[in-house]
Amino acid sequence: MPRLVMKFGGTSVATVDRIRNVARHVAREVRAGYEVAVVVSAMSGKTNELVAWCKDASPLYAQSEYDAVVASGEQVTSGLLAIVLAEMGIKARSWQGWQIPIETSDQHGSARIQNIDGARLDAGFKRGEVAVIAGFQGIHPETGRLTTLGRGGSDTSAVAIAAAIGAERCDIYTDVDGVYTTDPRVVPKAQRLERVAFEEMLEMASLGAKVLQVRSVELAMVHRVPTTVRSSFDDPDDARPGTLICDEDDIVEQQIITGIAFSKDEAQITLRRVKDKPGIAAAIFGPLADANINVDMIIQVVSGDGAATDMTFTVPAADYERARAILEAQSGTVEVERIEGATDVVKVSAIGIGMRSHAGVAAKAFRALAEKGINIRAITTSEIKFSVLIDAAYTELAVRTLHALYGLDKA
Repeated sequence: MPRLVMKFGGTSVATVDRIRNVARHVAREVRAGYEVAVVVSAMSGKTNELVAWCKDASPLYAQSEYDAVVASGEQVTSGLLAIVLAEMGIKARSWQGWQIPIETSDQHGSARIQNIDGARLDAGFKRGEVAVIAGFQGIHPETGRLTTLGRGGSDTSAVAIAAAIGAERCDIYTDVDGVYTTDPRVVPKAQRLERVAFEEMLEMASLGAKVLQVRSVELAMVHRVPTTVRSSFDDPDDARPGTLICDEDDIVEQQIITGIAFSKDEAQITLRRVKDKPGIAAAIFGPLADANINVDMIIQVVSGDGAATDMTFTVPAADYERARAILEAQSGTVEVERIEGATDVVKVSAIGIGMRSHAGVAAKAFRALAEKGINIRAITTSEIKFSVLIDAAYTELAVRTLHALYGLDKA
């Protein structure tokens, strides 16, 4: 029998009534002839509550004990869904990450999946059981301690399990009915996409689209797991197909630009008149890397005499103050006239594999933004996307301008 993994997020399982609705979605796929594994998140708001309890207990808690506490949210949901399915006459059992087992690294709070042994799940399928799996968690095989995968980790759990059991596809159920050309709250004419290539979805997820967690898309791309984004709030007996994330070869007609993403979690740092000499970039960015601060857009402008350079780059807004403090502490190593910064900036990106075969796509955008009076602070490009850093006040205007420019209003 074909196998299917279904993942349901926190809003989909927020109450017992919503869990009953989830069970109806599962029942539909069981009736369709699938062997089903269901991965669930904690009920909406529960993980935040558990984190708050940890902080209240001690501001210097051990990360291993933090994992033991926060992993309990998914344990509750998996048990409740198994109970509801049994009440409906569907054989089911709940699984915790360590029972399967899902083996991970020992980085508590942000562990990475290293191996999944699907033998126990296989045995359950042979018994006719639906496997209801607590997402977001695993076990470190050497210490035997519970681990968690970080926020959004249930998506990663689901895709990894789909790869491990050879599932036909992985359906990610959320509170939206698919992936849109941009945020419909900003552009009411945003269109739901029928199909998106893995590479495009990876860029969209990393550039601000919140539909899927980045690591889950990476896993889907590496293991070639077709992944569908669907709405759990659809009528289970008349559910819409959602958006399929798949190989580029499976998309018949490809737009030049597939979507517009934006991220408000950006801050800009500029170093004025840095002494230009070999090793200066390493002296600036090395300490930031050591502090796990991700640097994105980088622009360097060398002065006419070649003696100094202005260097501008972006970091996550949450790391802005920490990054400035690290740079100021390097004043003895890095000769800089002054450090400037801004947190009222936004990164707007256009993504599309069609850019590979079309010239002038970005230049067209730059002209359109200029005509709207939007100043570009920084630019970065890759084979299938370009990003611009602009003042936050122009976010909606920029997104709407680019969305219309590339014909996505009528996609």
